[in-house]
Amino acid sequence: MLSREWVTTAIGKIEADFNRSADTHLIPLQLPGYPQIDVYLKDESSHPTGSLKHRLARSLFLYALANGWLHEDSTVIEASSGSTAVSEAYFAQLLGLPFIAVIPSCTSPEKIAAIEFHGGRCHLIDDACSLNIESERLARETGGHFMDQFTYAERATDWRANNNIAESIFRQMAEEPHPIPEWIVCSAGTGGTSATLGRYVRYRRHATRILCADPEYSVFFGFYGDALRGQANPALTIVENSRIEGIGRPRVEPSFIAHCVDAMVKVPDALSLAAMRYVSARLGRRVGGSTGTNFIGTLLAAEGMRAAGRPGSVVTILCDSGERYARSYYNPEWYRTQRIDVHEADALLNRAVCGEGLPPLSRMAQ
Repeated sequence: MLSREWVTTAIGKIEADFNRSADTHLIPLQLPGYPQIDVYLKDESSHPTGSLKHRLARSLFLYALANGWLHEDSTVIEASSGSTAVSEAYFAQLLGLPFIAVIPSCTSPEKIAAIEFHGGRCHLIDDACSLNIESERLARETGGHFMDQFTYAERATDWRANNNIAESIFRQMAEEPHPIPEWIVCSAGTGGTSATLGRYVRYRRHATRILCADPEYSVFFGFYGDALRGQANPALTIVENSRIEGIGRPRVEPSFIAHCVDAMVKVPDALSLAAMRYVSARLGRRVGGSTGTNFIGTLLAAEGMRAAGRPGSVVTILCDSGERYARSYYNPEWYRTQRIDVHEADALLNRAVCGEGLPPLSRMAQ
C-alpha cells in the first residue's frame, strides 16, 4: 500500500472511531453556599480511554497524519505523565503502530497498566524536565515520530468547531437557566484545553471568561503573573514535579498561551485533593486529583460572582476517573508520605462549599 493510501485509511479509521463514540456528559452539581450559581462538571472520564486526553490524542494523530509525519512503519513516541499516553496508545493500536510512552517514574501503576493494556510500552525516567529530550532520542534511534503534545496541543485541535470541548459545552448548556457560563474553569498540563476554550469564546463572542487553576508545584501560575506585568519569561522553570498527575509542569510549555486565559489561581495540593474527595462523595464515584484542582477554581469563581451579586453558571472539567489513583490519592499511606494533613484540608473545603470562602493563599491573578 502506498503511504498516501495508508494515511487515507488511517484517518478513516480514526473518524469511524469518532462516529462510534457518544459525547461526554455535563453533570449539574449544586453548591450549598451558592444557591444562585449553577455549577456543571464536563465529565471527560467517559471517553473510551477514560480522560480528557482522548480528545487531544485524536487531534494529535489527525494532525500528524495530515502533515505526513506518520506512515505505516512509524513508531509513535510521546512524553506524558500518563493519561495522554493511555489515549495515544489506544489510537496507535487502532492504526497498528507501535507506541512508546516516556513517562515520569512516579506515574501511578494504574496508568502504566492502562498504557500497556492498549499495547503501549512504558519508558520511565526520574527527571520530568527530561521527558522531551528522552523522547527525541528514542525517536531518532527508532526512526519513529515524537508526537510532542506540549508543543502541538494548542494547534492540533480545531478551536473554531469540529466538536471540540468548548463547542460541546455550549451546545449542552443551551437549555440551562444560564446558558452562557460566567466562567469555564480548567487546568493546564499542555495548555491545549485552555487555549481551545479561550479562543472559542472569543471567536463566538461570548462573555465567558476562562479561569486556569494551577497545582502547587507548577510553573504556569508564575509565568502568567509575569505575563500580566509584561515580563513573561518562557525559560522559567522550577525543580519540583507536580503531585497532581496530568496537570502542572516544571517548565513553560509552548502550548500554554497566557493571553487565552482571563485569570489564574495557584491551588495548594492539599486543597485540590480535599476537593477531589468532596466531588467523589457527591457523585458517588471516584474522580482524579486534577478535577479537585479545577473544583477549587470553580469555588473561587463562585465566590467572586456572589460578592458581585451576579447569578449565573460555572462549568468545569471532570478530567478522569479516580480509579487510576487507588495507590496514591485514595491511599492513606500516600498522604503520610507526602505530609499532607487530610483532616485540616477537608475541614477547609467543607466550609468553603457552604459559603465561608477559601483561605487567602488561593486568590486569583487576573
